[in-house]
Amino acid sequence: MTSSRRQNKWHGARIDARSGSSSPAPPPATRAAALAATNTCGLAGKKWSKGKTRDKLNNACLFKKDVYQKLLKEVPSYKLITPSIVSDRMKIKASLANKALKELLAKGQIREVVQHNGQRIYTRVVSE
Repeated sequence: MTSSRRQNKWHGARIDARSGSSSPAPPPATRAAALAATNTCGLAGKKWSKGKTRDKLNNACLFKKDVYQKLLKEVPSYKLITPSIVSDRMKIKASLANKALKELLAKGQIREVVQHNGQRIYTRVVSE
């Protein structure tokens, strides 16, 4: 291996010791063809999907009269009452649902079961 060319240990190809390449550079015509072959998608590249998309909720931040009446009528009859359940069923924001549940609790229409950190769970009042 004293010559200017040595054999590649792993692939068996002969490599020029001075330049490190196994073959001379391709002529310009084949270089353009090779570039076009590697870039088959054109200049745009791969189009990545944005994953699963969900529709944005447009929950109300203030009560409408009919929604408020529905809340006063239906929510005290639910077995399990949380701000997220009320928000989902009434299409209102969770902060508004929290205020409404505090009001129902003050009126005695619902009863608090658990209060842990920010999560509160209520249930209906059962007459004994």
